[in-house]
Amino acid sequence: MERDVEHRVNHGVGVAGVTDVMDATEMASVADVTGVTDAVRPADETMTLRAVGPVEHRRAEAFTPVRPGSDGEHALQRRLGTVERADRFYDEQMLDHLNERMREFVGQQEMFFLATADRHGECDNTFRAGPPGFLHVIDERTLVYPEYRGNGVHASLGNIQENPHVGILMIDFFQARIGLHVNGRAEVVEDAAIRAEHPEIPVDPAPGRRARLWVRVTVEEAYIHCAKHIPHLRKAPKGTPRDGSADDLRRKGGDYFGTARAARERGPAERPAREHVPALAERVGTERAGSERVGTARAVEETTPALGDALPNDKDPAAWRAHAERVLARARSRRAEAEEAEETPFTGWFG
Repeated sequence: MERDVEHRVNHGVGVAGVTDVMDATEMASVADVTGVTDAVRPADETMTLRAVGPVEHRRAEAFTPVRPGSDGEHALQRRLGTVERADRFYDEQMLDHLNERMREFVGQQEMFFLATADRHGECDNTFRAGPPGFLHVIDERTLVYPEYRGNGVHASLGNIQENPHVGILMIDFFQARIGLHVNGRAEVVEDAAIRAEHPEIPVDPAPGRRARLWVRVTVEEAYIHCAKHIPHLRKAPKGTPRDGSADDLRRKGGDYFGTARAARERGPAERPAREHVPALAERVGTERAGSERVGTARAVEETTPALGDALPNDKDPAAWRAHAERVLARARSRRAEAEEAEETPFTGWFG
């Protein structure tokens, strides 16, 4: 524990380095004892930063997480004793940019999977494919890819308009059998604008096909997807028929699963409105209108393991110091448990 805190302090983040082994309320109690209030704020303030959309908070810039990942994954790491293993992965495998080998890998890919979500957190996952380089590397922190008309729904683009966070997964099934995750923020750009800014972007080789829109992704996280369980595939020669007859008009016409025919038979479908379940931070904000402390307590209960003994009710420094010692003892215990983990992640492919 002391080693971890020292490491974090040396990087200019003070007591925030204990967050990987402490709960939010425990962090607040340690901050009260040490006086380091700029690095660690009480739990009821940190929860507001999870809200969807812009958040008005004068200390928002100070709350950039020390560790990558979400509050949820950190809580599970503590609960399952995998903090040490997770830290190893964060430190050794996760970058905030694309290194040279990653950029080379991206330029070779002919497909990727794209995850997006709307402003309510409702998700969509889709597939994109093209010639090598269609997911184009602008620089170590920027990727662009073209969007075409498709089925006209534009689910991914619509989500990006509401929520810029995207997750890209590339997998080389044919040679290296390795994957690369790229998470970041996306924006939709007109074809003319992106080409004026980057004239080196190649033109689509398919006759008559040209993108009207592009998606520009600013890289925030890049990390490996290990080779375990990735199947080794082989490209079929051109002209190889799909499953069933190549002349199966129903399948060629885009009704492989028979849904279009069923829709014609039943008539227009009546779809119930989706029930919007508020995100945790939205629930906390709503509850604050009635009772700020109640809202905070519920949020902490939903997102953290049991906190153990209650916080001191008075302002006696001795009581707070004793509480802080108990918190640190629990943190050291968690660290010791995490160090007993036996498995280690795959390392080394991207250098």
